[in-house]
Amino acid sequence: MKKIDVVLGLQWGDEGKGKVVDVLTPAYKVVARFQGGPNAGHSLQFDGESFVLHTVPSGIFREGSMNIIGNGVVVDPVILMDEIRQIEATGVDTTHKLKISRRAQLILPTHRMLDAASEAAKGKSKIGSTLKGIGPAYMDKTGRNGLRFGDVLCDDFLDRYNALKNKHLGMLSLYPGFEFDLSEYEAKWMQAVEDLKRFPFIDSEFEVNKYIDEGTPILAEGAQGSLLDIDFGSYPFVTSSNTLASGACTGLGVAPGKIGKVFGIFKAYCTRVGSGPFPTELFDETGEFLRREGHEFGATTGRPRRCGWLDLVALKYAVMMNGVTELIMMKSDILNSLDTIKVAVAYKRDGQTLDSYPYDGGVDVEPVYEDIKGWKSDICGIRDYEKLPKEFKDYVAYIERQTGCPVTIISVGPDRDAIIRR
Repeated sequence: MKKIDVVLGLQWGDEGKGKVVDVLTPAYKVVARFQGGPNAGHSLQFDGESFVLHTVPSGIFREGSMNIIGNGVVVDPVILMDEIRQIEATGVDTTHKLKISRRAQLILPTHRMLDAASEAAKGKSKIGSTLKGIGPAYMDKTGRNGLRFGDVLCDDFLDRYNALKNKHLGMLSLYPGFEFDLSEYEAKWMQAVEDLKRFPFIDSEFEVNKYIDEGTPILAEGAQGSLLDIDFGSYPFVTSSNTLASGACTGLGVAPGKIGKVFGIFKAYCTRVGSGPFPTELFDETGEFLRREGHEFGATTGRPRRCGWLDLVALKYAVMMNGVTELIMMKSDILNSLDTIKVAVAYKRDGQTLDSYPYDGGVDVEPVYEDIKGWKSDICGIRDYEKLPKEFKDYVAYIERQTGCPVTIISVGPDRDAIIRR
């Protein structure tokens, strides 16, 4: 038996999971998404082209890989089919490289309407939803009302669809003044459901465990980030699923004892999209510099990301909660020109020092910083760790000491080849 490895984000998402999965995939035969929906935006760049994947696992472009959308994922058929067409336009034959769990939940057109109506009604207290219908779809899943991919093959599927749609229309009537038109998107949705029937709908829990028993290398791909976990993130400013490594167990049907390596991805600084606490957020020229140099705009929404210094309080929390075995540092090159790099090692609130991640995610805390000397040189062309500047290696060693976890991969640029392995 070969255990399943997990790769996930350790911050508030946007850490660079797509690139990392693409880089790691040659060592794996199977890549499986285990949670989240099309609010994910996993960016890949190679051969001079850029791609953003929202639902399809990031191994799809690698020759010989099998990609599975697991039961923990919520899927909008329209978005998935649009994504598949874009992938196929590059010459990739997805039909033999993509499988969908029968237990994966469907995002209905009315889920999108409910998402938009709910977010609009929140006013200033809005969460920052991507308005893709993810939250309402997960609510129907836990409320035992949802539709799954396996249902589309049932004779009474349209009856089930209309029953849930009518329930949603009743809920939408509680939002006076919210106007919407379902007809155009609903027609696209029904066509996309038909188009997706050319892919195998599988009992992914059996298939994944069969791969494990046969010794097939599998990589479980998470979406969003650990600090957006529905239970352990900065609630209520979180996503609607379990983004931690434990989510791979429920999102794919894998026993905890079958989890192997846990790759935790983090940026050399921090970003966040949407509302919620962000202790190290910068509102000055340095924050603007990080946003500009790091091209920090959402891959799914296009929204400018909030930027700040690396938060070791939050990072150590995420390492602990995920049982991370290897750290992967992204966007180190963005800090190339800085004289000094700050790192938050604790928080202060009401005269007290907090060195562990607080229940509220760090509302109204003041970060306690340590200064690290910058390397002041361009590291983008370097591929050998020993050739990196001493100050950069000192920064990596500092993070390793603080987290107790080795940094084994370092990204020094956007391309799939801009990687240093240790």
